[in-house]
Amino acid sequence: MSINDCIFCKIAKKEMPAKIIYEDEKVVAFNDINPKAPIHILVIPKKHIESIKNLEQKDEELASSLILAAKKIAEQKGLSGYKLVFNVGKDGGQIINHLHLHLLAGKPIKLP
Repeated sequence: MSINDCIFCKIAKKEMPAKIIYEDEKVVAFNDINPKAPIHILVIPKKHIESIKNLEQKDEELASSLILAAKKIAEQKGLSGYKLVFNVGKDGGQIINHLHLHLLAGKPIKLP
């Protein structure tokens, strides 16, 4: 899949609709269309990076921006607890080949 075909890149560029929850110069966050919890938000970098496996040292600040954005969203929503999850690669449950962080809340969340 090319960057031009990436659904998350299209959302970040506002070429595809999504319920944007948060946005800054580096990241965009929106509701997951297939939620696994009452609150299920995806936090993505605007820069196309396929996965954690593709992160480089130069992406260190961008990677931390994803976590800090999730923290800010959780605070704005008044969440007392939540789970942050990165799925890495197909065998790790990653469906879309664009780095994304899942923010899950609203009920006790159990992972397999």
